[in-house]
Amino acid sequence: MFVRRSAAVLAATAVIGTAFAPAALADESPGATPSQAFPSALYGSTDPTYDGVWRQSLALLAQDSVDVKPAKKSVDWLVGQQCESGAFAAYRPNPSAKCDARTKVDTNSTAAALQALEALDASDAVTGAAVKWLKSVQNKDGGWGYFPGTPSDTNSTSVVIGALDAGDTDPKDVPSKDDRTPYDALLGLSVPCDETGGGAFAFQPDKKGGLAANADATAAGVLGALGEGLDADPEEDGPDKASPKASQCAGGDSFTVEDAAANGALYLAGAVAKNGYLKSSLPGAEDQPDYGNTADAVVALGAAGRTADAEKPLAWLEKNSGTWAAKSGPAAYAQLIFAANATGTDPRAFGGADLVKQLGATGPAATSSDASTAPADDKDDASDEDDGGVSLWWIIGVGLVGGIGIGFLLSGRNKKQQP
Repeated sequence: MFVRRSAAVLAATAVIGTAFAPAALADESPGATPSQAFPSALYGSTDPTYDGVWRQSLALLAQDSVDVKPAKKSVDWLVGQQCESGAFAAYRPNPSAKCDARTKVDTNSTAAALQALEALDASDAVTGAAVKWLKSVQNKDGGWGYFPGTPSDTNSTSVVIGALDAGDTDPKDVPSKDDRTPYDALLGLSVPCDETGGGAFAFQPDKKGGLAANADATAAGVLGALGEGLDADPEEDGPDKASPKASQCAGGDSFTVEDAAANGALYLAGAVAKNGYLKSSLPGAEDQPDYGNTADAVVALGAAGRTADAEKPLAWLEKNSGTWAAKSGPAAYAQLIFAANATGTDPRAFGGADLVKQLGATGPAATSSDASTAPADDKDDASDEDDGGVSLWWIIGVGLVGGIGIGFLLSGRNKKQQP
């Protein structure tokens, strides 16, 4: 999803230093080695260190969205990853050990897990604790950063909004210590109409407070501003939807979060209109299609009611995303299922592929008889997968700038991304 890479990569910055060169990372696949043994309940067969909870949550949520009941042990594994505080880390290899100050809990893993577990009717004790923890680490501006205490960003704030909504908590009723709501935080990250990239969302302000348009953040921001989660339905579902017919960027003193959602959707519609996909690049790398971000854009366009604008990128994904999804694993299949659902497309006939079956083949056999999934023994070869939908090029980029700091890392990435 829009957090598909940052959920893994931000955690990775804690351990990757400047000593890593691109060649060192490029020589090794992030796939599992024969000496590694990962939980059998986990979706995907690559190292879950940086994205285990994230990809598990997306896999479970995507299956639930198509009426597939996941294996009980997979749900239990996710529940078992929760800390006593209610928070989740990216991955806890020994969930029987208590969480402590060294446990890198984060808002994105917690919010994704909460969305999945709410959909699967987990106990109120589990989901309620997650909601309570998310509220406890809210920033003064009303938003959230990836780690508690880090500056708010559009992606993290939006995925938490979706989680709060899933937990029957209206984000409008979650004020910060400065009486700012999550929607106030998003409004502050919307690029003004009269600036370059007007209508888009920025990931974070730069050091001077400027806002640079970012397609990844915009896809997230549209969903957040609409109060939608990762598995957003077409626009008829949910209150206070943005106008699907907005044809120009809205601004002014009466600027609302609905306006921000409409502006962001308008920006995305323009960004995919020419080629049908969004581009991403890293320093020194050529521009290339960003499959995951394009899928996120389709979800955002569908949720905002711009299904006609979503048709071209959806068709491009149906034609071109198969190899990417097979290499990237369960999170990628989930993203494509979300894109199909948000546009009223059958995920079991997605460009000739059965996304539900392909996702199911990356993990334990589902419980329901209508699962249309393969057993766990039919998992894709781990050597062909990326880390839960994380681009290898993006991991290389982290190695290049790992010692600079999380804020600067993401700021640099946002400036490089373009439609």
